[in-house]
Amino acid sequence: MIINQHRKFSPVNIIFVSAIGLVLCLGIFLSLPAHITPILFEPAVNNLIGIRIGSNLSPEANVMVTLILTLLQGFFLNRIVNNFNLLGKPNFTPALMYMTLVSLLTPFLVLSPPLICNFITIWMLGKLFNIYKQHDIKALMLDLGMIVAIGSLIYFPFMVMMVLLWISLLIFRPFNWREWLTPLLGFSTIYFLLGVIYYWMGRLPEFFAIFKPLSYAFPTELSLNMYDYLVLLPVIITLFFFLIVLKDHFFKSVVHLRKSFQLLFFMILLTLGSFYLNKHITINHFLLCAPPFAIYLAFYFTNSKSKWIYETLYLIIIASIIYFQFV
Repeated sequence: MIINQHRKFSPVNIIFVSAIGLVLCLGIFLSLPAHITPILFEPAVNNLIGIRIGSNLSPEANVMVTLILTLLQGFFLNRIVNNFNLLGKPNFTPALMYMTLVSLLTPFLVLSPPLICNFITIWMLGKLFNIYKQHDIKALMLDLGMIVAIGSLIYFPFMVMMVLLWISLLIFRPFNWREWLTPLLGFSTIYFLLGVIYYWMGRLPEFFAIFKPLSYAFPTELSLNMYDYLVLLPVIITLFFFLIVLKDHFFKSVVHLRKSFQLLFFMILLTLGSFYLNKHITINHFLLCAPPFAIYLAFYFTNSKSKWIYETLYLIIIASIIYFQFV
């Protein structure tokens, strides 16, 4: 079965994950719109370079590039999870779960700023998981502050990850005011240099307009149709089973694992709460939740003992994704 195969750390699973990813995007391939115009960067960058990257891609190429990028992200995430032994044993379930989650909704299957930012999200996770064992992390936190700033130039709501950096310090480290200050210095350095460029070009008001989303009112609802809710239902049920399995393993696991799972929880909360920081709210924003949720689901599918339950759950998830792509 699918899950049992991916619970093995075998190179052949690279092919299986790629095949499943291709199957899960067949629905959009068969009902492509006439034209897709991806916007891959925030105006802060687009206004400077004046180039719409990806605008010449055909819809078919757009979806194929998206598939390749998500596969790379899935294997990148898989490597980090296995390096830190978050699942107890190396396998390919993180990559499988990531490819499944980024295929849940049809809008996820085309190029978007949150999709590009997931490379940065996964990169950040690898660095954040590593601060627990390091003696001096000030240089690392400076780098992370700069990474968040660069991510926010691609997708402005990514700025909320600055808060995650401070939360990670609360979780992993004793208080050190220098470690708390250095992420802010790194973040400010990127925006200071950007401001200087805008100033030299005589376009300083445009630089200040970058921060306009911080003044948006918090919306009370996000538009989702019934099919969106239905396709999410099997995933929500699987997350419930994950909580049951986690409860049995949480206090038996090493401290680093417990702290890492706490960090992932706060990443999800911050991502869910930051969707209003974009003028045009789209469902693609929630792609940023895919890496932490993929780790949670991978933990369940790796450590669950009931084969018929976890195999059935995954088959239902796959079937629901494929079904709702065609209705």
